[in-house]
Amino acid sequence: MSSMIWGPIKPIGAGEHGRRLRPTLSWPHLIALGVGAIVGTGIYTLTGVGADRAGPAVILAFAIAGAVCACAALAYAELATLIPTAGSAYTYTYSVLGETLGWIVGWSLILEYSLACSTVAVGWSGYLVGWMQSAGIVLPEILLSGPHDGGIVNLPAVMVALAIAGLLIAGTRESATFNIILVIIKLMALTAFVLIALPAFQPENMTPFMPYGFASHVEGGSTRGVMAAAAIVFFAFYGFDAVATSAEEARNPGRDLTIGIVGSMAACTLIYIAVAVSAVGAVDFRALAGSSEPLALVLRTLDHPLAAWAIAMAALVALPSVILVMMYGQSRIFFVMARDGLLPRALSEVSPRTGSPVKITAITGVFVALVAGFFRLDEIAELANAGTLIAFISVAVCMMVLRKRAPDLKRVFSCPKPYFVGSLAVLGCLYLLFSLPSATLERFALWNVAGLAFYFLYGRSRSQLSVTGQAASEEGVPDDEEVLPHQ
Repeated sequence: MSSMIWGPIKPIGAGEHGRRLRPTLSWPHLIALGVGAIVGTGIYTLTGVGADRAGPAVILAFAIAGAVCACAALAYAELATLIPTAGSAYTYTYSVLGETLGWIVGWSLILEYSLACSTVAVGWSGYLVGWMQSAGIVLPEILLSGPHDGGIVNLPAVMVALAIAGLLIAGTRESATFNIILVIIKLMALTAFVLIALPAFQPENMTPFMPYGFASHVEGGSTRGVMAAAAIVFFAFYGFDAVATSAEEARNPGRDLTIGIVGSMAACTLIYIAVAVSAVGAVDFRALAGSSEPLALVLRTLDHPLAAWAIAMAALVALPSVILVMMYGQSRIFFVMARDGLLPRALSEVSPRTGSPVKITAITGVFVALVAGFFRLDEIAELANAGTLIAFISVAVCMMVLRKRAPDLKRVFSCPKPYFVGSLAVLGCLYLLFSLPSATLERFALWNVAGLAFYFLYGRSRSQLSVTGQAASEEGVPDDEEVLPHQ
């Protein structure tokens, strides 16, 4: 790309009539989207999984994952204002590094968002079951878990996923406004948890602080260590990239996206560390490790049954905000890939009434519901993390490539020390990626092999890039003329 380009980059198809998303969101909506996605299942349900892998050092795992995500968030903020269209990391990679790498990142994002939604749906189901049991209501076990736990289907997880898909189909602004209400409830609940649990802090619960060491390793048939915990609680931080997927629907993307991405990350890192210190300090980490509702467990252990009931109720009300934001992000990734021709173009049509992509949102909802109904929480989260880490690496690389290729490009937000921050993001994400269990990496590799097969058999020949290139060739456009934004 020439360094003489001064305006924001617009990928192919972004302004196509009938396939353009409606700008209805302002910065409060975007901060709420970020906080709504970030503060969710990671702190409400994965605290126990992280404690099982790292002991009290799960606090350190949250800090490490937060630091890596902070570097990635700065790169996202710069690119989101340079390329203010839907699609997040997929669009950035497509525009900067080309279609094939863009497809790989987009395919990874499909995995990230779909499985993130499913993970939260399963976590929500755990809180629902605990809350109902505390009220004396017992549901049939076969309808509360998938085949892996001896059940038939996790019915509550399926139902919440389909309900959120219905809400998104109703319209983006309506969904975002509803999300603000859910975020306020969620933050009030977490603040109440800290105020109750922190005074019960016992130093002996923090010893030994790092019982399984720092590096990720297999011990007793399980992957343990601080980095093993960081590799899964990393899931708790990456909601900010859902803010980037809303770029096309932001009223003032240059200002609003920066506030939304950086602001939500800063607020949520502080919240996470405060909650993790309160939980692990109040109760032995081994008790947290086996719980699907660790925060409510802490309060019951401290003999605050009413507060435990209220926290669980708040989780029931607020966790769907994470599903809403993640499903929103997933549908937008699908939408842009379809608009670019890599998926069937019919899926990129938007509703003239609501301005949202109805078909792709419905498909996303059904897919998420099926995964949530039949798979395990920890396996879903780990596989989602693999897709996210690839996306974060790509965004950091794109940011550094554009700094080198187009140094004079006008940047509304400039990442400080871009090569240092970008390199930290790449190295940190690679380390977290290889800290995931080997079985997870194998599944992720198989997912990408299937994706590349689909791309070469279907998407490549039908993409807008290919169609535009053929049209330019037929019209006699010279090969070296810049007809596409990433050439």
